[in-house]
Amino acid sequence: MSTGPAGYARLREITAHLPRPPGIGKVEIADGMIVMTMSPVLRHESVVHHLARQLNAQLARTHPGHLAHGGADLEDVGLGRLRNPDLMVFAESALENDEPALLPHEVLLVVEVVSTSNPENDYHAKVRDYAAMGIPLYLLVDPRKGTGVVHDEPGYTSRKEFAFGDTVTVGPWSLDTGVLRTYV
Repeated sequence: MSTGPAGYARLREITAHLPRPPGIGKVEIADGMIVMTMSPVLRHESVVHHLARQLNAQLARTHPGHLAHGGADLEDVGLGRLRNPDLMVFAESALENDEPALLPHEVLLVVEVVSTSNPENDYHAKVRDYAAMGIPLYLLVDPRKGTGVVHDEPGYTSRKEFAFGDTVTVGPWSLDTGVLRTYV
């Protein structure tokens, strides 16, 4: 379901006032609905940590003043989308403004680590949303299977699959996936 700007503004207002039950990790808006997801398992967070560490080590050289950071929201009001990627690469200075979320043009890369509870969301809805937002790179990592996909090119017309253990090129960065562990 799609929603116009007024409907999205109303959903955004509701999310700001929602009580957060224990175990709820993220609140997103997609397809005209508020989506609440469970907090990720620790193995999920380990994958995010290892990827962030590798990206941050390379960003000083490739994109000075940028960082790989998780926890920030990503908002596209025109599309009626509020997402909270597991990890994003963006200018560190963006954290110093008072806006509630990053805007798509500020983000170079989004990373999603597939959860066991809703993998279809990362493989389908988020591919569609991040491509529509114009995010240049989307790295999808799936610890359920020990695989992943690098989406790039405009509209994510290029897909490069990999298995844990491979060294993967994502834009100007090289990531060692041998340090990542599966859920099992």
